[in-house]
Amino acid sequence: MVKHKAQLKKRGVDFKKIKRKIGKKLRPPKNTTNTELKSKAIILPEQSLASEKAGLAVSKRGLTLKELLQQTSHHNAKVRRDALVGIRDIFLNHPSELKMHKLRVIEKLRERMSDEDKVVRETLYQLLKTVIFPACKEGNQGTFISLMMAYVFNAMTHLTIDVRLMAFKTFDLVVQHYPVSFSMFAEKIIQHYKEILQKNQFNLHDKGKLKSVLAGLAYCLSLLPCNTTDNNSSTDNAVADRRILHAFESETHKDHSGFSSTEKELKGLLPILISGIQDFMPSCLAMETQSYDCVLSILKSIDLVVKFFVNGKGRSAKQLKVSLPSNGSDQVVLQKLLKKLFVLFPLNPTHQSSEKVENRLFKLNVIVSEIFFCLYDWSAPPSVFLDKFLVFIIDALSEKVVRSGRAFFQKHFLSSLNWSCKWTMHGNHIFFRFAFTEVFKKCDPESSMKLVCLSAVEEMLFLKTSWVSPNTSDSEIIDFQISWIREIPLLLTLLGDKNPLATKDVLRLQLHLAQCGTHSQELDNMQYTLREFYSTCPCDGDISYGPFMKLGREIQELSVCCLYYFSFMDPSLLQSVAGCCLSHDLDPSLLFRFLEVLNCAYRAGHIQIADYISFLITLLSRYQVSSESGSLDVEICVKSNSELFRSVTSAVCSCLHQIGDDHLVFKMLEGAVVDQISNKPPLDNTCALLRMIITLDSNPTKLCEQSILKLGSVLTGYMIDVVSVSVSATHRSVKYRK
Repeated sequence: MVKHKAQLKKRGVDFKKIKRKIGKKLRPPKNTTNTELKSKAIILPEQSLASEKAGLAVSKRGLTLKELLQQTSHHNAKVRRDALVGIRDIFLNHPSELKMHKLRVIEKLRERMSDEDKVVRETLYQLLKTVIFPACKEGNQGTFISLMMAYVFNAMTHLTIDVRLMAFKTFDLVVQHYPVSFSMFAEKIIQHYKEILQKNQFNLHDKGKLKSVLAGLAYCLSLLPCNTTDNNSSTDNAVADRRILHAFESETHKDHSGFSSTEKELKGLLPILISGIQDFMPSCLAMETQSYDCVLSILKSIDLVVKFFVNGKGRSAKQLKVSLPSNGSDQVVLQKLLKKLFVLFPLNPTHQSSEKVENRLFKLNVIVSEIFFCLYDWSAPPSVFLDKFLVFIIDALSEKVVRSGRAFFQKHFLSSLNWSCKWTMHGNHIFFRFAFTEVFKKCDPESSMKLVCLSAVEEMLFLKTSWVSPNTSDSEIIDFQISWIREIPLLLTLLGDKNPLATKDVLRLQLHLAQCGTHSQELDNMQYTLREFYSTCPCDGDISYGPFMKLGREIQELSVCCLYYFSFMDPSLLQSVAGCCLSHDLDPSLLFRFLEVLNCAYRAGHIQIADYISFLITLLSRYQVSSESGSLDVEICVKSNSELFRSVTSAVCSCLHQIGDDHLVFKMLEGAVVDQISNKPPLDNTCALLRMIITLDSNPTKLCEQSILKLGSVLTGYMIDVVSVSVSATHRSVKYRK
């Protein structure tokens, strides 16, 4: 075979294959970069973040108040809620933080009232309710309220209904802790309530949520000037405080009365409330719980608005001045509105009801009847409604409409009874008077029902313009009045000292009755029952004191004043009063008050001269002066007691001169005084009786021979006792000085 002469050209190798031995460590490539890192530990004494929080109050998560307040504006709802929870933890564990940063916290938290997240709003509400508001009652309330109310009003106008309802719930919380906030913004607040309640929103929203709004409205209206209580001073202080702080004249507070500008708003509120009653009534009669609660709050609100117009007149220049509608058209409009309510009365269940249902309807009927009688007292509504309201009152007094017992009846019927009694004396309402009299006699003396009945008795006895004269042809009215008057002394004895306020009211009624001068015979007959009120003296001679001695000074003064008005004071009552005067527990000033009143009563012809002289002799002969003692403290007490008795003796001697002719008076008391001295009473009493004789005796003496003989056998021993007492007192004084 022939070989080619030219040899083939050798080609280069792209990747040279290197044969490696197994288990041999490879060398690093020449172009390899060393990536090993070497470090050394740096030891610091403390971290800078921890040093910044040293000594600060932190939450469970270690966040400060400043950080938590910043997180309340976070875009995440969970972060905002956790921030509120953290703020609560800080304030509970560190109460001083809230006091120092109160205004700063409120300025930040109030922004969450309109928060879109329901949980955040509820968390804020609980934080305000349980922590912030209870701890912020002291201090500058005007500034605190103004900071809150600006955002509350903003939330009340929010497009989301849940935000608006929560705003009213928050405002109710503000008013409960700071009642003055309502008077500061009354007109604006009522406007917002009108907006939330009108346009048939009673049926559009959850009744449970609306119930809280209606309850808040009722509470706010309860702060209206519906009675004589003056709540305006705190309002004025808060308003003045706010003006000074912000240095501007607030248009909202130009009216210092606080409520006079709300009359128009209240007139507009009534139709909305009446409409709400009509909307809720079908479900209420079916005894749906939430509907019943809403109706109850609406009726309370209507009642308070009516009382505002009837009783909310100005008391003085510094108090609230609310003028009633000047023209009759306003009264007609009010009557037409309430007529829609009166037509529904009485509220009865749609089917056979339980005791609980009857109690609920009874409470509603009581409020409606109170509205009726309150309006009747101002401008009489149509008489067509009078009969059915009267039947309800009579049945209630007879306890025919309540099965829960007297306690439930008395609790819910008291205010209505007070209103209904005002007009019963003007007409023929014998059944009402009879039922009322039975209740007045049977109810417990210490119960609130007794006090209300007592107030009603005073209202029916003393009418606004004139007293119902005993000469009136309606003898039945007089019979009822007499039966009421006869309960007064019995009530005083039964009350005793258990209920001083009730006793005070009874005595005021008795004094008022006595000052009017009517039913004088019944007033005099009180004496025989009143003896136990002062004191009694059994056959053994020991005085048993009545409730009078345990009562307060002011109540005792009222009782003493009543004594003057008895046209004839019975000797037994005078003896009972003398027993009180002999007590060492009686205040000395009251003892002299007794002497003054009885002296005036004698001079007015209310006490016979023999009984009056007997009272004075009894006082001086039986008054016990404390026995002597060697102790310095006791000796001081003896001196004080002796000085008091000397003052009483001087007062009695002064009264003797005012009785009449000294000679005739002396002849009347000579025998009784000499007989008392012959019985050898204690030294101080003997001295006092001798002063009575000396006060009326003259030179030459007018004593008869028999009296001189009796005194002669006594005076010798009396002089010896005087000397021995003087010597003994001198020895004790010298011994004490040594």
